Amino acid sequence: MRTKLNVTEGVYPMPVLMVATYNEEGSVNVMNAAWGTMQERGTVALNLTESHKTVQNIKARGAFTVSIADAAHVTEADYFGVESGNKVPDKFARSGLTASRAETVDAPVINELPLCLECEFIEYQSNEYGCGVIGRVVNVTADERVMVNGKPDMSLVNAIAFDPYTHGYYKVAGRVGDAFKDGLKLKG
Repeated sequence: MRTKLNVTEGVYPMPVLMVATYNEEGSVNVMNAAWGTMQERGTVALNLTESHKTVQNIKARGAFTVSIADAAHVTEADYFGVESGNKVPDKFARSGLTASRAETVDAPVINELPLCLECEFIEYQSNEYGCGVIGRVVNVTADERVMVNGKPDMSLVNAIAFDPYTHGYYKVAGRVGDAFKDGLKLKG
């Protein structure tokens, strides 16, 4: 038997993405965005409205970064979602986190977060089914603490996901299989 649910964001897990930009005067702005994904290899799609300070900054600077939030920084990640950069321009400074300039784009990297995608702004889509900010990933960096044999170990990243049904954050951890391999057992 199945239980009928209200229509909501519905897809779980939803990533907890920290989208970082520079404000006009060069201070760091960060927002929490659960509605984001890879549109295709090397292209990020973020469902963000133009009223966000972050979107205004992306359009002005032509760049942004997307960092994967981790369990160690759930409080800061949630703060970036409940406080508006339009109302509190120094919200990043209040978080206690630090940032450095990205290697390839005019945007900040949040030093404490494990993975960061540096993105060039491609376009803003605003049609009925448009998803907002589209960006091209031009560089990806990882903190050395999550690297094993030259690759990020996702169990060390300790990424968090958003649950839209209960408004909770959950750790995404523990490998359960091998992509492009386990399913081969069922091929004829």
